[in-house]
Amino acid sequence: MAPDLRAWAELLRLPALFTVPGDALAGAAAASATVSSRTLLAIGSSLCLYEAGMALNDWADRDEDTRDRPHRPLPSGRVRPASALTASCVLTAAGLTLAARAGRPALAVAVPLAATIWAYDLALKHTPAGPVAMAAARGLDLLLGAAATTGRARDAVPSATLLATHTLAVTTVSRRETTGGSPLVPLAALATTGVLTHLLTRRPRTGHREKPSPAQPPGPQAARPLAPTSDAPPLDHSGTRAPRPRALTSDTPALDQSGTQAPRPRALTSDAPPLDQSGIPASRRPAPTSVAPTPPRATDTHPRSYDSYPRATDTHPQTTPAPSSTRTPRPLDLTSQALRVALAVAYPATAARPYLHAALNPSPPLTQRAVAGGIRATIPLQAALTARAGSTPTALLVAALAPLARRFARKVSVT
Repeated sequence: MAPDLRAWAELLRLPALFTVPGDALAGAAAASATVSSRTLLAIGSSLCLYEAGMALNDWADRDEDTRDRPHRPLPSGRVRPASALTASCVLTAAGLTLAARAGRPALAVAVPLAATIWAYDLALKHTPAGPVAMAAARGLDLLLGAAATTGRARDAVPSATLLATHTLAVTTVSRRETTGGSPLVPLAALATTGVLTHLLTRRPRTGHREKPSPAQPPGPQAARPLAPTSDAPPLDHSGTRAPRPRALTSDTPALDQSGTQAPRPRALTSDAPPLDQSGIPASRRPAPTSVAPTPPRATDTHPRSYDSYPRATDTHPQTTPAPSSTRTPRPLDLTSQALRVALAVAYPATAARPYLHAALNPSPPLTQRAVAGGIRATIPLQAALTARAGSTPTALLVAALAPLARRFARKVSVT
């Protein structure tokens, strides 16, 4: 590698560049979307903004690096400070342009992402808010992939939170990579890695609700039939109760064969018209018709038919449950579950050992190794988040970037 190219590779921290595409891919997977051309534009925007932050970081820390790390490109004179600042401005403009090409929602996330990067490098890096700003930048980078692919980033917030938590732990450790410090910081980062691993191995919560079985309709339990009492009238063959017979009195008219009461005869007076055999005055009789009315049957005591009565078993009619408004997750087969667990285990396997060494001996070299291990562990974390969202091919693509990052880290340092 030519001296100038190597100097720029050290300035831009080329091995760390492989930790960037997984942000947008994990964001697209968290939004349940497939990779599209807009996702590729989001990846390009993330790469430009990330490298802009790397160049701006060395430009802002050139005086500190002259004292602590004189081998860096700017203190050693291999790259001029003006060139680093110009590269940072050009890369920032390129990142925002690519985000605008991906759509208005992507640009709405890329603008605060760029502002967070510049604020961290120029003002917040050496303050207590520095790690929080870096964590926010990583979380926004994942949301950028979701916003560019689907136009919305709300579904990717849980994955962005996990990634931001990991970045917060790594950035907190990196604040003492040149001076060393207390073992509590690497221990806290190690505990954070364990908690994130536990969350990665758990199945994500969904709002899926099972439909009730047709054999057991929803609603309260059917009421038990009441035992007949001495006062209750008996049931007929249709399942309904027969009318209670009334006691005959001297004032009650007699019933005819159809079960209806015969009209009570009125007393004859001199002014009343004579009655015929039916008991109706001749002047009020209806005109004779050609069809004689059908006499009522003895069983027609009720105005409604047998089918109109509710059956004894229809105490609670079955209703079709309303379809659930929540989205049903895609089923995860055994292969995807095994892949998700394997990637979740690869994440602590990459970061836990350097953290433990730095906790046992918080010297600058071991602290730098802990920071490098945390940066490399970002890739399996992104792959585990992608597999957790159900996108197995994309998770394998992200995981394939880890060997490339490890190979380039042997030539150029990631810190």
